[in-house]
Amino acid sequence: MTPAPRVALVDYGAGNLRSVAKALARSGLAVELASDTATVARADAVVLPGVGAFAAAAANLRAKGLDAAVLGAIDAGKPYLGLCLGLQLLFEDSDEHGLTAGLGRFRGHVRRFPEQVDGEPLRVPHIGWNEVRWQGDHPMQQALPDRDVYYFVHGWRALPESAGDRVGTCDYGGPFAAAVAHENVFAVQFHPEKSQNAGKRVLDAFAAWLRVC
Repeated sequence: MTPAPRVALVDYGAGNLRSVAKALARSGLAVELASDTATVARADAVVLPGVGAFAAAAANLRAKGLDAAVLGAIDAGKPYLGLCLGLQLLFEDSDEHGLTAGLGRFRGHVRRFPEQVDGEPLRVPHIGWNEVRWQGDHPMQQALPDRDVYYFVHGWRALPESAGDRVGTCDYGGPFAAAVAHENVFAVQFHPEKSQNAGKRVLDAFAAWLRVC
C-alpha cells in the first residue's frame, strides 16, 4: 500500500488547526503540525491555514523562521495549499492594521473590502456562504465542478496583478479572487474545513494532486 502523503500543517499561532487537520485526514493525508522549520522541510507538501490578522500572522511566521521554510518548500516544488489567511500571506503586502509585507510569492496586494459600492453600503466582513466560479487548468480543478458554494469569513481580499493567477472568482461588492494558483501553489480565500461537502471536494482534489506530483 502506498503511504499517505505527509503534509506539514504550519502552526504559527493563527488558530483553527484542529478542524483543518481533521479535514485533511478525512481526505487521506498524513498530517503533522509544523511549528519548526525541520518539520516543514521533511514534509511532502505544505498547508498554511489561518484566521485573524495579517500583521500578527506575518510576524509570527518570521519569528519562527517559518516564512523562509514555507518559501523554501515552494521553491523545491512541493505542493502548497493556502487557506484564507494562507492565501493572503502569499501576496506582497496587506494594509490590515498598517502596511505589512507578505511572502511576495504573488504580485499584488491585500486590501479591505470597500464600505460602499455604487452608493450602497457593503457589510464588512464578508461572512457566510457564497459561490465560487472556477477557471483555468490547474490540476486540482480537474476534480472540481465549474462552480460550488463555500464558507467565507474575511474583511480583506487579495488583488492579484496578473489575471492569470486568479483561478476562482467570487462576487461580493464586485468580483474578487477567491482562489489563486501558479504551478505548485494553490490557495483559497474560503474555509474548506467549514464548507461541508464542497470543502471536502477541494481537499480531496488536493490529496489526489499530491499523489501524482
